[in-house]
Amino acid sequence: MKDVEIRPGERIDMLYADTVKIIQSAEVFSFSLDAVLLAQFAKPKKKGKGLTVDLGAGNGAISLFMAHKVIGQIISVEIQPRLADMAQRSVDMNELNDKITVLNADMRDVFSTIKPGSVDTVVSNPPYFTVEEQTKRNLNEHYAIARHEIKADLKLVTTTASKLLKSAGHFYMVHRPDRLFEILDALRAVNLTPKQIQFVYPKVGMEANVVLIDAIKQGQLTGAKILPPIITHKANNDYTDEVLAIYAGLADE
Repeated sequence: MKDVEIRPGERIDMLYADTVKIIQSAEVFSFSLDAVLLAQFAKPKKKGKGLTVDLGAGNGAISLFMAHKVIGQIISVEIQPRLADMAQRSVDMNELNDKITVLNADMRDVFSTIKPGSVDTVVSNPPYFTVEEQTKRNLNEHYAIARHEIKADLKLVTTTASKLLKSAGHFYMVHRPDRLFEILDALRAVNLTPKQIQFVYPKVGMEANVVLIDAIKQGQLTGAKILPPIITHKANNDYTDEVLAIYAGLADE
């Protein structure tokens, strides 16, 4: 690991059996279990030197967590300068500059850097809440942009993903189940066919609070799968063995 500047209010967290370090701060939106689940769920291209793009990358968590299973390059797109800077320093710290490029840009502007139709895999943990839900918006600007569709809504995320992807490329997204029908409509509107859906439940007997979706550009309408559920917590609030295995980086082994 390489030494990098850690600024006031920041800390270093470790993941995947202490093999990945990430810079975090309570002053900005930090990664959650959702990001870890998406990084585990996504299956990037195994052959060649395909390109993966992380839309709305935040502090770079998903890109960092996926680096070990991506053969080609990853571009992390984040609109907030402070989060993009944290992501870049985390990339530096993990010595992954040959694997991950951090792009501080609006999604609308990515095509000046990334050629349309050139990407094999797109991943995204987008804002979950609409602007209409702004009464619940956190007063912290960093949290508000990360949680609410202020800078990027569902239509922009899905449209950008579709335009980036090659034919038969995969778009992996994590979102809220209560917006599932809206999500499916948004995907189909830009020629992204949902092929795999997996629901995540906080505990046995509770409603799902997270949904993971794998959609294929120009995919066939038949053959969709609902994958087995993931339960994240035991009755005593401890993580389940499945989640602990993901956090430990053992789930792929």
